[in-house]
Amino acid sequence: MVMNQKMTIRQVVTNFSASNLAKSDFAGVTAHKGQFKSSALSGSDFSGADLTGSTFKFSDVREANFDGANLTDCSLAALDLTNASFNQTILEGTNFSNARLEGAAFTGVRLTGVTLAMTDLRKTVFKDCLLNGVDFTSSDLSGQRFDGQTFIGVKFEKAALADVSFKGAKLMNVSFHPGFTLTKKYYRMIKTICFDGATMDKLTFAQLKGMDANLSKVTVI
Repeated sequence: MVMNQKMTIRQVVTNFSASNLAKSDFAGVTAHKGQFKSSALSGSDFSGADLTGSTFKFSDVREANFDGANLTDCSLAALDLTNASFNQTILEGTNFSNARLEGAAFTGVRLTGVTLAMTDLRKTVFKDCLLNGVDFTSSDLSGQRFDGQTFIGVKFEKAALADVSFKGAKLMNVSFHPGFTLTKKYYRMIKTICFDGATMDKLTFAQLKGMDANLSKVTVI
């Protein structure tokens, strides 16, 4: 009697650390808990890849394509992501702290439990995003445009927010508290934020009202 046996391919190639892999093709691969530390990965294509739990710390990932990739629980902290693309990327528990994100674009993305702390985000693009539980603590968001996007349980504590726009945005349980005693400088900064046409819950509204934010065109829900 002949028995058909299904062959199972076990993932064994996971370590790509300290490698020169610029412009490599990783599109559609599955590499759970992959190690991409201290590697040259600029211009590489990770579109549609499942990289759950992978680490890219200290790597050069400029102009990389992560469109449609699964970056759940990945560490992209302290690395160069200049001009990287994150279109419809799965971002859950992803850590971008201290990363360089100048010119990087997050479009059509749901960011859940993502850490973007201590990061310069002045020239990062956020478009058509839903941000749930995102941590922007101590980041520079000056001049950022979040118009029409949704924020739930987001922390902007100790963040630089001069001239940020939340026109038409939805803000629920969002913290703008600096984490220290409110200063005249912080009050002046809060006044530069545009909330025209935004909707927010009563708690977020009350916090911002206590900071003398301009809420004259806000709808409370």
